[in-house]
Amino acid sequence: MMQSQNIAEVMGMHFGLNDEAIQNLKRLLYEKNWPLMDALRNAGITDEDQILGVLSDYLNIPILKSHEFPEKPVFLEDISVDFLRRHTVLPLQGENSHIVVVMNDPWNTPALNTLENYLAATKVSYFLGHSDEIRTAIDRLYGAPQSEENVSEAQLVDMDDYEEDLERLRGLAQEAPVVRLVNVLITRALDMRASDIHFEPTEKSFMVRCRVDGILYELDKPPKTMQPAIISRLKLMANMDIAERRLPQDGRIKLRFGHRDVDIRVSTAPTIYGESVVLRLLSQEAVEYELEKLGMGDKHLKVVLDLIERPFGMILVTGPTGSGKTTTLYAVLKRLNRSTKKIITVEDPVEYQIDGINQIQVKPQINLTFANALRSLVRQDPDVLLIGEIRDYETADIAIESALTGHLVFSTLHTNDAPGAITRLRDLGIESFLIADSVLAVMAQRLVRVLCNSCKEPYEASDADMEVLRRWMPEIRERPTLYKHRGCKACGYTGYRGRQGIFELFTVQDRIRSAIVAGKDAGELAKMAEAYDYRPLVFHGCQKVLQGITTLSEVLRVTSV
Repeated sequence: MMQSQNIAEVMGMHFGLNDEAIQNLKRLLYEKNWPLMDALRNAGITDEDQILGVLSDYLNIPILKSHEFPEKPVFLEDISVDFLRRHTVLPLQGENSHIVVVMNDPWNTPALNTLENYLAATKVSYFLGHSDEIRTAIDRLYGAPQSEENVSEAQLVDMDDYEEDLERLRGLAQEAPVVRLVNVLITRALDMRASDIHFEPTEKSFMVRCRVDGILYELDKPPKTMQPAIISRLKLMANMDIAERRLPQDGRIKLRFGHRDVDIRVSTAPTIYGESVVLRLLSQEAVEYELEKLGMGDKHLKVVLDLIERPFGMILVTGPTGSGKTTTLYAVLKRLNRSTKKIITVEDPVEYQIDGINQIQVKPQINLTFANALRSLVRQDPDVLLIGEIRDYETADIAIESALTGHLVFSTLHTNDAPGAITRLRDLGIESFLIADSVLAVMAQRLVRVLCNSCKEPYEASDADMEVLRRWMPEIRERPTLYKHRGCKACGYTGYRGRQGIFELFTVQDRIRSAIVAGKDAGELAKMAEAYDYRPLVFHGCQKVLQGITTLSEVLRVTSV
């Protein structure tokens, strides 16, 4: 980025180096690629104030003192905090949506090129800064690391024999540095609107990543020696057995950060390099259980509002894990939650507690399965039943029977599209005539990231865009104005902020009911349903693209067409 073959002479003249020392400085800088500060230190130049002053004059780059640093870090997707510490460089969110990069070594071309390429779409201002001040700011903004040099002997745990020293490990997990690091990581993830935090051991490192709007970002990379203590801390917080590392465990943590009450679901799994831990962050304020706010089109919403008021029958929501099925069903229950209806749910796990609804957590270890719970619940005189997931014939059979005997039943299935749910129920062993009589509708859904309103940029649809759009919307003639993501302070420089659902609704009308009884497959059912306004997921996604809500690439990413 900023490079000149004369910097060695400039430094040599300013600090009074002889010709031999200047040649040696050149060799270290340009042949051996030493960091500038290390090369100057080797030449006996250690006054960082003077060094930065010379660099500032020579390169015309201002010096930024720590008290002038902007307060917020940049949300990085592909650049780790370990990278920032290693290269003593700090990107910060400045005024008017541009980025301030504070660096200590303007000759660190590879690191600065990496940052420049990553921040290519944004306005960047460069400043020089003291190494200690930059590292302190990184620790303050991203969480202080526990380096191997400053971890006390009592804190180090041998990765081969820590199995036997449980009391020592328990003590480590409760020491202030470990407690503070775990709290900082959770707080940062909440500030980023993360849904999950992943603590992942590898052979030589320990990585922490968080999922924001469905995409994983690296959060930190604590030293490998901290791995046992961090994992033990998380397990203690979740009331898990820290001695058991061979089997998966599940637990729960309830915390209060500032004004936020956070319910955290914890899951551990043994890997060949240690236990992997995933935290699911269930912040009550983060979820809106309003059908109108999920992203449904007006036609879909009108049909759904009519269907959920039916006295009996079954409505299924399908999609992969993390597609928002539970949120949709909770929004339905919230709409139905009134004093005239008794609502019972059977879930694994119960993600959010809702006042006025009887929620049951399945516990396979005591044989409280979906099927066993449902057998007794139908005698509890419910009006509405929510079954977390239909996984087997027994659960499907009881759900169908409940829908046929005067209950409104909601449940989920893992299928790619809505008509595929009919085939899935057949595969589980349910007779076609029972499916036809009980199922009212199937709704498939996915979540797409929403473009940030502060920085999205309009552009005219390209030939490739038109080819995709016309495949699903043949009526499009003129090139529409679409939007692309850019990145700014408001969205953490990702270009997206939040997610919305895209939906396809398959309603079981009389002709379709006859086709189900006749054993028609999902493809044939989908073609027949087009007469009743059925359109695939990607069609609804393309509508959101034309409305400027999301991008075409995002729709194609989640629909895989």
